[in-house]
Amino acid sequence: MLSRHRQIRMQIHQLMDACIFAFSFWLAYVLRTDPDISEFFHLNPILMPFGAVVWLNLILIPAAPLTLEAQGFYNRPLFCPRRTTLWPLFKGCILITLGLTLVLFFFRLYIGRSIIIWFGFISFGLVFAKEELIRAAVKSRLIQAQFRRRFILVGTGEETARLRAELGAKPEEGVEILAELNLNQSPVQSLVTMLHEHSVNCVILSAKQSYFEQIEAAIRACELEGVETWLVADFFKTQISRTSLDEFHGQPVLIFRSAPEASWQGVIKQLMDFFGALALFIVMALPLALVALLIKLSSSGPVLFSQQRAGVNGRPFILYKFRTMVTNAEQLKHELAAMNEMTGPVFKLTHDPRVTPIGRILRKFSLDEFPQLLNVLRGEMSLVGPRPLPVDEVRRFDDFAHRRRLSVKPGLTCLWQISGRNEVSDFKEWVRLDLEYIDNWSLWLDLKILCRTIPVVVLGTGAK
Repeated sequence: MLSRHRQIRMQIHQLMDACIFAFSFWLAYVLRTDPDISEFFHLNPILMPFGAVVWLNLILIPAAPLTLEAQGFYNRPLFCPRRTTLWPLFKGCILITLGLTLVLFFFRLYIGRSIIIWFGFISFGLVFAKEELIRAAVKSRLIQAQFRRRFILVGTGEETARLRAELGAKPEEGVEILAELNLNQSPVQSLVTMLHEHSVNCVILSAKQSYFEQIEAAIRACELEGVETWLVADFFKTQISRTSLDEFHGQPVLIFRSAPEASWQGVIKQLMDFFGALALFIVMALPLALVALLIKLSSSGPVLFSQQRAGVNGRPFILYKFRTMVTNAEQLKHELAAMNEMTGPVFKLTHDPRVTPIGRILRKFSLDEFPQLLNVLRGEMSLVGPRPLPVDEVRRFDDFAHRRRLSVKPGLTCLWQISGRNEVSDFKEWVRLDLEYIDNWSLWLDLKILCRTIPVVVLGTGAK
């Protein structure tokens, strides 16, 4: 159905789920502090009253539905398989429970681990029960009759047949097709007659092969009748772009986008980048200072290596790394071009003679990449994203489709990084992994990549 209908439905669900999580926290507290239950399970009494922690709902109520939304819980069809409901709900409840635990730890509030565990189980059970009740209610005849919508399809025979098939594939939407009309064969007055005969809620217009003058006349007729009109604007066929409708200075605008759109997940990603980079920078300050000292003592030249890299949409920025090569490495690169192990415009050499002894250790454990935390703090990079390439290598792309990897911020780590980058010698495979990340991006995917990056760095399997 229309996105605004889905959005209203999602907001209703989010409000109900926020209330459920708040109730679950209270119920877990009540059950845990019940004397009979505590005695039965041999649990120590909780001395802190619920009133002392009730303010946690100010965090829990907005955070719970946002977390479920980030897991795709609200994007699934109404009558999807139950596993499609259970898995994102399970992940969401785990993350919410862990988040609540961190808040309690940060504020040094001891309310007992059992309350947190019970909260996780109770919230999972109640939200799933709510979903089952809604599923049963929507299947009832009373609800179906209340929300059933009556349509007329307008377009060529091929277009209306396609629309009928698409709408028929989703019976849960409550759509009833009462009539069809081809404007290339029938006058607009025929549509007016149908509106009077069938008492429809809406007219769906497909303008792909129709004259715009006729479409405009049909819209005006529906305007006068007070009947809602939907225009299926599939004038252009795109391969990978997702289409959305927005408004620009009062004018309707169709947007074709092949990169992640602006969303709350994107806002959370930016916050996670900044505070994550800041925390890493503080924690690693002493080891990084030691690395800088070793570089300075082991070879002549600057501690940091800086280079122009291609950022979002190819915009150049200065990337920082610990220097791992001799100072004239760029001049020697042309002499080693014939030994390049990577196909395409990228240069890669496993046993690069330009790398210093200390540089080999830094590269093995990816320690040379940590100064890029400065780039993350400056907003030029993200913790997770396609690795930034030198500007001159981007200019040598032989396939313009490869530039789509530049549609998002470059990152410290990516799918290529954790997929055994030494084993990926084909640049096209590297790009395929980057585009797979862009097309399937979510906060959950970022967290999985970050978690898989840790053993790669610790074990030194990322580079040689």
